Amino acid sequence: MQGDRDRRSKAFRARLLAGAALFVCVPFAGEALAQAEPQSAPSATPPVSDGLSRGAVYVDAGSATRTGDVITADSNGGDRVYLRADGNILRGDNLAYDLSNGAATVSGQVEAISSDGTVVYASHLETDREMKAAIAVDFATRFENGASLMAATAVRRSQNVNELNYAIFTPCPICDANGPKTPSISIQAEKVVQDEALHAVIYRNAVFRIGGFPIFYTPIFAHPDPTVERASGLLVPIINYDEGRGVSVELPYLHVVSPSEDWLISPQINSEVAPLLNLQWRRRFANGSIIARGGYTYERNFGDFDLDGDGDYESNVRYGDKEHRSYLLSHGEFDPDGPWRFGFTAERTSDKTLFDRYDVRDPYQDNGLYYGDRRRLISQIYAERQTDRSYVSVAAFSIQSLRLDNDFADTDFRDADGFKVFEDDDTLPLVAPLIDARWEPAGSVFGGRLRVKGSAVSLYRDSFIGAPILNPDIVPEVTTGLSGVDSRRITGQVEWRRVFITPNGLRIEPFVDTRVDLYSLSDLPPMMGVESDETLSRTRASGGVDLSYPLIKRTQRADLILEPVVQLSISNKADIDPRIPNEDSQAIELDESSLFRMDRFSGYDLVEGGARVTAGGRATIRWSEGRSASLFVGRSYRADDEDAFRTTIPDSTTGQLYDPTGLASSASDWVVQGSFSPSDRIRSWVHATVDGSGDVRRAEAAVDGRWGRRNLASVSYIVDRSNPLEGDQNRNYEFVQLSGQQFVYGDWGVSVSGIADLERDVITRQEVGLLFDDDCLRVEVGYRRDNTRVRASGPSDGVYVRLNLATFGGSGYGQGEMR
Repeated sequence: MQGDRDRRSKAFRARLLAGAALFVCVPFAGEALAQAEPQSAPSATPPVSDGLSRGAVYVDAGSATRTGDVITADSNGGDRVYLRADGNILRGDNLAYDLSNGAATVSGQVEAISSDGTVVYASHLETDREMKAAIAVDFATRFENGASLMAATAVRRSQNVNELNYAIFTPCPICDANGPKTPSISIQAEKVVQDEALHAVIYRNAVFRIGGFPIFYTPIFAHPDPTVERASGLLVPIINYDEGRGVSVELPYLHVVSPSEDWLISPQINSEVAPLLNLQWRRRFANGSIIARGGYTYERNFGDFDLDGDGDYESNVRYGDKEHRSYLLSHGEFDPDGPWRFGFTAERTSDKTLFDRYDVRDPYQDNGLYYGDRRRLISQIYAERQTDRSYVSVAAFSIQSLRLDNDFADTDFRDADGFKVFEDDDTLPLVAPLIDARWEPAGSVFGGRLRVKGSAVSLYRDSFIGAPILNPDIVPEVTTGLSGVDSRRITGQVEWRRVFITPNGLRIEPFVDTRVDLYSLSDLPPMMGVESDETLSRTRASGGVDLSYPLIKRTQRADLILEPVVQLSISNKADIDPRIPNEDSQAIELDESSLFRMDRFSGYDLVEGGARVTAGGRATIRWSEGRSASLFVGRSYRADDEDAFRTTIPDSTTGQLYDPTGLASSASDWVVQGSFSPSDRIRSWVHATVDGSGDVRRAEAAVDGRWGRRNLASVSYIVDRSNPLEGDQNRNYEFVQLSGQQFVYGDWGVSVSGIADLERDVITRQEVGLLFDDDCLRVEVGYRRDNTRVRASGPSDGVYVRLNLATFGGSGYGQGEMR
């Protein structure tokens, strides 16, 4: 009996899918039906006004008769009958329509299109004038997102409620290039109720199938109507395995409070440690929004610890007492009418390794006016005002660091309790306020553009920090017990530029630039000739001209573009006082755009002066759309060296100075940038700075490629060799990162990703997975190993599962920070 029931179920399912595919499959059924339409028939989607008055009927059929108020039409073996009335369209092999009440009965390849655009297919259909009540046999419909709903019989009891018997729902395509196919995912049920008012689909005795095979049964199940953007309910679970946590399952539940507010409750259940409760609250207002994430657990530390004191770390053990552990990641932004907008971020965690231990997803995001860099969290408030001619921003923020201490970043150094040593938050500044302003007059000034800029900042530190913030010349040998240096700066700057273009195409842009900086410093370290509190000022006045002469040559095969650029400038000699902390100019990214700026540093604390010449050029060749190659080479020359740009680390035994900027010598580093795209499927680029001896100081390069329909790979390389110091003083790095996927058979393939630290000769993170991916389902199962330096728990091996389902959402393993 059971075997007969299974055979009948399979036969019914095959017949239902085949019948639905006959109508729903695109382009096969769509093209066939379109070809069968009479030339006079309108398109499937009814127009807003079809030209027919209320109660009027248009019929196109092989034969048609009228008996009283009933119109009977038949295709007579030719094109299907076509009837249009009251904005609704009916098609079928034969049709009966009652003019008095609008009731219709249609049989044979039925297609019904209501005035709202909803399309229904059936072998037999009975409906009223408004299509609010109907009965259908071999019912099928397809939603806008591609999902399909089919049933042996369907009854539309009201405008909002459909009842379907022996039904199948699938979010996947049910046809491919070869015609009808078994969908990757489907739900089969004895009865399905689609409540359009509730935007829900409810199933009785539902069987979940993957590739046609039953995998799960439930007596009742419900999910949102495919037209719903979001609704309360369980989301796809996140499953993985980690040596520290054991088997980990995260079960997200979305609770929709209103169209503008929802909660995501996502407990992470772990087999080896206490669960972590994750919460997210989102609220949209008339002129802004707030998103707040948080998590909480009560657990001991776990990782690699030397419990027996023999010098060897036992792997993945729990240590110490249970403690309250939590995190908060939130941001909000508001943009009311008018020129002002404002917002905030609040980011904090109780444990510097909590994100790593529990694989919290995407903890480092760019929100707010200022971004915390990798492994640093930022809490800020800010306001901005912007008009066509002016801009001003005011902000205040503090930072929490999750980085390893620089002195121990390249070692496995741990404190007495076995924990890795992290950067001290007391050495990071409280910034309050930070003001930036710009203004331009509406008209030209002396025929050119005038721009006025202003900046102000106050920074406060609890603990002392030396180089590279402070000049090594003023850092004493003993710094224990010293207070952090506080600084305040106000900057005013005026820039004027005007453009001339000669008849032969030479672009001449003279400019004048003046700048004044005022500093107030407190708690400077006790050194000879340095007071604890200082007030300093400096000025810079510059003038110069930019010259460029773009050239283009067109041929039948390619376009060749040459863009030579030269800048000549002269300034008073830079006054770089060693007492001024370098808070905002430690990092400089020399590239094509920054090379020609008067202020090439990212901030204000370092300033260039003197006479200089900067020259460069770009050559570009374009074969066609998506095929091109480009190369830029440039360099800057200054009259004198600037030793103030060089630095060292105070406890360096050699006292060796080095240049982290590439601008200290009279000749700067070479800037080299290039890109190459031989086709629209391959893209590559490189950016490098090269010193005068030809050694690469810094470089980044990447290649992205795609082949076939879904195969892809990406390789990137980054290196920094700007620090010549030996041993622990060296901060150079070199990484290679790889990711890709290759389909081997049909929808089955493999995926790989990883990052290798070439400086330490170790693979810091790697993943290898087996994947299945079609139009509505992607499943990836694989092995991963995390060996990033920050992990207090040591290297971690585990298994990950990533699942994405059409309509039902997706899950993924949190990548975290790979470097």
